[in-house]
Amino acid sequence: MPIKIHSLKLERFRAFRELNIEDLGRVNLITGRNNTGKSSVLEGVHILARNGARDVIDSILKYREECIDGSREEDHSLASGTLPRMSGLFHGFLRLSENPEPIVISANGGTPATTVAIRAGRFSEKRESGGNYRLFEAHPRDESDGALCLVIQTKSETRFHRIERFRQDLRYPVSAGPSLPSDENRTSCIFVSPYGGERTATLGGLWDGIALSDSERDVVEALRIIDPRISAVSMIGDTRRARTAIVRADCIPRPVPLRSFGDGLNRLFGIILALVNARDGFLLVDEFENGLHHTVQLDAWRIIFRLARTLDVQVFATSHSWDTITAFQQTAAETPETGFLIRLARKGADIIPTVFAEDELTIATRDRIEVR
Repeated sequence: MPIKIHSLKLERFRAFRELNIEDLGRVNLITGRNNTGKSSVLEGVHILARNGARDVIDSILKYREECIDGSREEDHSLASGTLPRMSGLFHGFLRLSENPEPIVISANGGTPATTVAIRAGRFSEKRESGGNYRLFEAHPRDESDGALCLVIQTKSETRFHRIERFRQDLRYPVSAGPSLPSDENRTSCIFVSPYGGERTATLGGLWDGIALSDSERDVVEALRIIDPRISAVSMIGDTRRARTAIVRADCIPRPVPLRSFGDGLNRLFGIILALVNARDGFLLVDEFENGLHHTVQLDAWRIIFRLARTLDVQVFATSHSWDTITAFQQTAAETPETGFLIRLARKGADIIPTVFAEDELTIATRDRIEVR
């Protein structure tokens, strides 16, 4: 099965003035020091894979605590102690009213959208001769004319979202857990935060996606990496109340909450549950190693590589752990699937990627070359 994204380019997105990653594989691990943009790469892939869907942008802003609260963007300033809303998406933290250069996220490969461009603009509603209203773009320097809008342009369409009602107009609710794709774009792209799996109640929608299917066996197999006593897993409760993951294990007479088995098991549960729901799409995992002891990471990567191929999923994960890199390298050397490590490093005002293919990564880990 072909890899979905062969190369990725991010222009004027967050910390990146321009970032080019020329080689990507089936499973990709992104490393680097703090504040080098590892999580921003995941966000860029998420926006691209979901065709610039508004609920994806909203979930990113919410996670970064940059969400829109319904007030005018111009009312927020550094002087008042509050950052301008959405400014964090644009390189240099420019407010939308300053007409920043557009964000461009593009890729070579088989993704539904090869390019997504995001810019600011001012628009006025005018009544046409037929009685219908239509948005007309005002002159970019005329700040008194028209409402400030976020303009999202893809290969097939251009969408306009008024800033002051960006969140109110959302048709799809944003969950606190891993985000499922909406009908705006059918490509599966599921994001697992550094804390994904800590609250199993947020994983109910993902469980419903694979309940009573063969994928349940894959989830149980993954949990047995940490605790071989586990024989079954399920989710109880309904959509109107908090959901609870329960497991059956040898030597325990009745099902017990998954939370009883500790953070590592819950973390792996969240990652694998997201992976089996991402069939034919993308899995994004931020800070893969969180909660996972180094002794289980090799087997965890092995099942991820296997399922990524079986389910046709392209995986992007971040880490700054040497144990994670070592386990990733060993798995990549064992499998026919391509596993690439991308190291991000600052050079002046820019962030430069270095891509390590499997043979190069083997040498780097053997000689303890710094790739974090």
